[in-house]
Amino acid sequence: MQFARVNDVTIHYQVIGGPADKPVIVFANSLGTDFRIWRDVIVRLAGDFPLVLYDKRGHGLSDVGKTPYAIEDHAADLIELLDLLNVRNAAICGLSVGGLIAQAIYQARPDLVRALILSDTASKIGSAEMWNARIAAVEKNGLASIVDAVMERWFTPPFRQPENIAYRGYCNMLERQPAEGYAATCASIRDADYTEAAARIAVPTLCIVGDQDGSTPPDLVRATADRIPGARFEIVRDAGHIPCVEQPEALTDLIRAFVGTVITGEKRNE
Repeated sequence: MQFARVNDVTIHYQVIGGPADKPVIVFANSLGTDFRIWRDVIVRLAGDFPLVLYDKRGHGLSDVGKTPYAIEDHAADLIELLDLLNVRNAAICGLSVGGLIAQAIYQARPDLVRALILSDTASKIGSAEMWNARIAAVEKNGLASIVDAVMERWFTPPFRQPENIAYRGYCNMLERQPAEGYAATCASIRDADYTEAAARIAVPTLCIVGDQDGSTPPDLVRATADRIPGARFEIVRDAGHIPCVEQPEALTDLIRAFVGTVITGEKRNE
């Protein structure tokens, strides 16, 4: 396992090497998950691109750190990690809150960003009332109290069957995240709004959404794509909020085709 000290927190990350002439693809996870959600995408991309995965603060094996958070705090952590790893011109693939982090990185350090892959995310997600209610529920009754409701947004009904042992595993993943880090990240999502900033994105951008996403529905993601000049919009069939789990092959194909197009005729990644 690999760990780094950035901005006074310990961050768990993984680097998988790949061809030096291909852009690094950096993966940022959704709320309540760690970087294992990308496994079935990573095994399909390994060897073809350099890859970086990490657990944002308050999740997985990373420190919780000082709470509450802003999206800019999450972005600063990943920026410092990429600087430490000497990564430039990366294709940053962010899922849900990871997509907000990707947008924040582009605003703060566009030199790090060669392309954006915004999966099941938006320029603004949810309302203050919704996030405050979520935070209150977690602080009062713990993450176990919200698992069933969250899973209905994350996954399609066929995936949420008792005989699907993977479904139970993802319930465990959510329930075992640090409650303090989860609530602090809810607050960061609540306070983030990149609606105006979206129009200033000037790198190739791919917006992706599961057709049954209950957290960031297709219309919301499409509206975000419409704000970003030249952005592509793709729907993954038979997927909820986490296509990398339910439809990893389809998602990988979209990522591979997009990044392959982005690098055509562009300079070598350093």
